[in-house]
Amino acid sequence: MQDVTPKKIKKLLVANRGEIAVRILRAAAELRIGTVAIFTYEDRYSLHRYKADEAYQVGKDDDPLKPYLDIEGIIHLAKMQEVDAIHPGYGFLSENVQFARRCREEGIIFVGPDPEVMAQLGDKVAAKTLARAVGVPLIEDSQVKLSDIETVKQEALRIGLPVILKAAAGGGGRGMRVVRNVNDLEKSFTEARSEAGKAFGDDTIFIEKFIQEPKHIEVQLMGDNHGNILHLYERDCSVQRRFQKVVEIAPSPNLPQQTRNEIYEYALQLARKVKYNNVGTVEFLVDRENKVYFIEVNPRIQVEHTVTEEVTGIDIVRSQLLIAAGHRLSDPEIFLKSQEDVSLTGFAIQCRITTEDPENNFKPDYGTVIAYRNAGGFGIRLDEGSTYSGVKISPFLIRCW
Repeated sequence: MQDVTPKKIKKLLVANRGEIAVRILRAAAELRIGTVAIFTYEDRYSLHRYKADEAYQVGKDDDPLKPYLDIEGIIHLAKMQEVDAIHPGYGFLSENVQFARRCREEGIIFVGPDPEVMAQLGDKVAAKTLARAVGVPLIEDSQVKLSDIETVKQEALRIGLPVILKAAAGGGGRGMRVVRNVNDLEKSFTEARSEAGKAFGDDTIFIEKFIQEPKHIEVQLMGDNHGNILHLYERDCSVQRRFQKVVEIAPSPNLPQQTRNEIYEYALQLARKVKYNNVGTVEFLVDRENKVYFIEVNPRIQVEHTVTEEVTGIDIVRSQLLIAAGHRLSDPEIFLKSQEDVSLTGFAIQCRITTEDPENNFKPDYGTVIAYRNAGGFGIRLDEGSTYSGVKISPFLIRCW
């Protein structure tokens, strides 16, 4: 565990971009924490650059994405600017154990779980091993390292088609492929492996049995550095396209209470086993008979944290910063003394707005935004990263959720 004595974070570097960077910068500003943004040359007109107190270009002008994965480069910049803490956001280095370790080695607070926790949960294969050990139900999956296509075929046939290939690191649909025919395995495996390596710096792939038309339910967790762990109820993320969540609802509108209670307890079992700290999400599939299957743990903030904030009234990102500084959940700054203190009011729905071309199979589109007007009105919340009239949407604005 990190040092449990609360510390004052004076200066925070956000190792990300887009809407999550803006969201973190806002929370830091509300806590009167100085902020540092990083940006690549490609992102020099992004909003997050202008929302921070200081902003620095990382990487060369012809390197649009890799600098966000450059652990040593980011650490060096943080040291040069006398940064106290680094928030990784989601995607990029948010689930990278080595990054969390390097922050600790350099005396920088990593706003996220301890590296020992991440090592057990951030990698999906390791998380499944842990879930199996504590009796959390699992989907049938591959039990050996998938280093070559012959092993992939053997495991897929043992599990039984259809199967889904998944990246062991990261999430958000990157490095995922559904395979219904054995002849498609080699191509899908190669594509998934390549995509995972580019998105997360880790090309490890595993196989799961593909569950038809399940509900995708996830539980938001919050734990401090003192052993206190709570859940903030669940979200329904079943509306997806290409394994990317498109619409999220909190709480799930069509889930039996008994199933909810099972999911909460499974999530807390896993969290307690590893002494989880900071915030994270445990994801499950629920089939047509309401049978629950564990899929993965995301030891980081998620895009859809917004709907949980709206129905619980808890600022999750602000809480992340306070927890990282050493505050207890029961401290006045957070004030969650027990599970009963987490209230649930109404429903919230999040819809993701993307730049895609509907006439080209919804492929990502780019160019100049000619006109843009924010949504508004009572009950409307807008989290945006780089959208305004005249902005140029880059072809490199991919998401690594």
